[in-house]
Amino acid sequence: MALRNLFAKHAWGKFSMRTKLILSLSAIAAVLLISSLISVMEYRSMSSYVSDTIADNIYSINVAQKLADQSNEYNLALLAVVGDESSVSLPDFDRTAFTSRCDSLRASLSSIGMMPLADSVEYSYSAYMLTSLELEDVIQSDFIDTRSWYFERLQPRFNRLRSDIDNLTAAVYDELAENSKTFESTFYRSIIPGIVAVGVGLLLILMLLFFMNIYYVRPIYKMLDGLSIYRNTGAQYNFDFTGDDELHQLNSSIREVTVENRQLRRRISALRGKNTQAQ
Repeated sequence: MALRNLFAKHAWGKFSMRTKLILSLSAIAAVLLISSLISVMEYRSMSSYVSDTIADNIYSINVAQKLADQSNEYNLALLAVVGDESSVSLPDFDRTAFTSRCDSLRASLSSIGMMPLADSVEYSYSAYMLTSLELEDVIQSDFIDTRSWYFERLQPRFNRLRSDIDNLTAAVYDELAENSKTFESTFYRSIIPGIVAVGVGLLLILMLLFFMNIYYVRPIYKMLDGLSIYRNTGAQYNFDFTGDDELHQLNSSIREVTVENRQLRRRISALRGKNTQAQ
């Protein structure tokens, strides 16, 4: 471990000051950029999926409501015919539209578990329509009471159809509520990479400040202290640190200048001593 740290420190020391700063800031920028891209892609992917699912749920609810309204209008029209026995013709019912809505409802359902509910609606619709076709024969018959036939035979099938439609609508509402919660949780999931990126960025900034303090700020203060001691006392400038960048070159240059300055001072002092003795 110590050998690895020594190697890392030596390898780091070979870079110039500008390169070190560029590498450090580039690492922070890369982490923030990658995490931001991940956040955007995650949010767009999940948001698109959940939004499409919610749109399908809303469409299914609207279609189920139209089926309920259409069957209710037809049932009321049959009741009017039963009440007015002078009319023996069945009211109009757009079976093609009802069937196409059932098919589109089945196609829009996103959950496989709701398929049996859609099948129940179709089966109930078929049973109700087959029973309603008996109305003409019932009205023309002298042995069957039309009101009894309506309330005892047709109305229970209509109630079953409405119950199946209501059950399907309730299931779609429940799925819509779950998808809404999923959409909310998706938002929080998408911002997690951003939060992690900010945390990692702050950590890298702290590490950068630590390395700058160790490799630049502290050596500069040490050099200033060495220069101050040299100027005040004339003691030899002896500060040294490991490295191979511009700061290390600056320190070596300061040491050479102070050594030359000390030698120059000695020569000047020697010349002054000789001049004094000569005088």
